Amino acid sequence: MPRIRPGRVRTKNTNRREALKLSSMAPEDYNVRPDEARSIACPDCRTWRRIMGDKVLKIREHCISDKIADGEKHTVCPGSDQLVVIDIDVRRWQARQNRLLRDAMPQDNRRAAQQFYKPLPSSAVPASRIKAEITLETARQSYLAHREGCTRCVGGQHCTDGGILARRYVLALNQEPARREARAEQERQARRTERKQSAPAVRKAQWAQYGGKAVEAANNRCAERAPGSLSEFRGPQLPLAPHNVEAHDRRQADLGKQYAARKAPAMTA
Repeated sequence: MPRIRPGRVRTKNTNRREALKLSSMAPEDYNVRPDEARSIACPDCRTWRRIMGDKVLKIREHCISDKIADGEKHTVCPGSDQLVVIDIDVRRWQARQNRLLRDAMPQDNRRAAQQFYKPLPSSAVPASRIKAEITLETARQSYLAHREGCTRCVGGQHCTDGGILARRYVLALNQEPARREARAEQERQARRTERKQSAPAVRKAQWAQYGGKAVEAANNRCAERAPGSLSEFRGPQLPLAPHNVEAHDRRQADLGKQYAARKAPAMTA
C-alpha cells in the first residue's frame, strides 16, 4: 500500500480569518482518518478540498467555479488558505463515524467484524487409546469388535491398535484371579462389618424375646445355701465304697492276672 504523504504548503499566506476549529463543524463535513488523506468541506463554497500541511493545516487554494475549462474567469474562493485546527478526539470521532456508516448500510450488506466458523468435529478416539477401567469383559469385547472391523488383523497378525488391544486382553486374563480374590475379600469384609453393625440390634431383640421378667424372676429365686450343703444340680450324696465288696475283689484279681499274662511275653523277648 503506497504511503500517503501530506500535501506541502507552498505559501505562508492565509485568508486572514480566525482559525477554523473542527469542533465547531458537523462531524460529517471533514475527514481526518489517520490512514486517509485529510479533507474538509469548504465553509464558503461547500466543496470538498484537501487539508494541506503537517503541522500548520490549511485548506488548499481553489476557485469558486468549476467551469474554468469552458472559458469562465478564475475566481479564488474566500475559503482558500483557511487555517484549520484539529481540536477533537480523532479516535472517538472515527468510532462514531464507523457506527453511523454501519447503521446506514443495507441489512443485506452487513457483515460481522469477525467471522466465527463452527469447528469440524474431531475423529473418534481409537479404543486402544481410551483410558477407562479395564475389566476382562470390556477388554474382550473391545478386542473382538476391533478384529471384526479391521482388515489388517488376520490370523495371528495384528495392526498397531489390534496388538495393543490383544496385550490388554491377555493382561486382564492374568490379573483376573487376583481380582476375584480381592472382590471376595471385599465381600467378606463387608459381611463382617454388617454383622458387627447388626450385633447390638440382634442382642437387643434376643433380650426382648427371652429376657425381661422371666430372667428377673429366675434371678430373684436364687437363695443362699448353708455351708457344706450340695447344689441341687449335683444330686444326693454318692457312696464312696463298692456295693458288693467280694465281687469287686474278684474282678480286681482277674484284671491283675490278665495284666501279668500280657506282660510276661514282652519280658522274655
